[in-house]
Amino acid sequence: MLRFDLITALPDLVRSPLEHSILKRAQDKGLVEVAVHDLREWGLGRYRQIDDAPYGGMGGMVLKPEPLFACIEHLQAEHGPYDEVVFLTPDGETLDQGMANELSLKGRLLLIAGHYKNVDQRVRDTFVTREVSVGDYVLSGGELPALILIDAIARLIPGVLGDAGSALSDSFQDGLLDAPSYTRPAEFRGLEVPAVLRSGDHDAILAWRERQRLDRTRERRPDLLDGADAPPGEESP
Repeated sequence: MLRFDLITALPDLVRSPLEHSILKRAQDKGLVEVAVHDLREWGLGRYRQIDDAPYGGMGGMVLKPEPLFACIEHLQAEHGPYDEVVFLTPDGETLDQGMANELSLKGRLLLIAGHYKNVDQRVRDTFVTREVSVGDYVLSGGELPALILIDAIARLIPGVLGDAGSALSDSFQDGLLDAPSYTRPAEFRGLEVPAVLRSGDHDAILAWRERQRLDRTRERRPDLLDGADAPPGEESP
């Protein structure tokens, strides 16, 4: 089982997505455990303060070191060491399928969802082993990126998906985008499912899918084609 511990200033923001669909089924099956920790439980003073103005006069607010140190040290004492302590931040390593595959092999992950302007750098220097970004843009906090990371990892755990082969054929698993998908009916408003998919010829279907994957990747994400293998009879550009 893979356990996630998620530290956040907004626990209600992340709980609902964890209670539905694949993530809920993964937890119900005992394959994944997600524990959400409200940072304000370790806040300072009467008002449970967790943030303060940054030194140097820049705008915004920064999460204070005391609550985060106390929370992380409490979790480490209670649950033992983590395989990775991940801070979700725009200046981190960009999340990709390879990273999700790697992290899915871990046993315990601690995720820190920043909020406001940033977290005190001393938290990052002391505890964080990996910094992860979900793209070249800025969100209001790390809660949504944390959910993206959890979902990307959890679906790779054996038994989470009903069809174990489904995740293996997803986009990016081997560096290419996925092929188009069709289902019944075979004809709808004059639009037909490609005949090859209805032929029952497994080899022909596989070859069609590979050609479609390469064409779609070449059209939409040519940057992914560096070093990618072309289907038989074709060459990578």
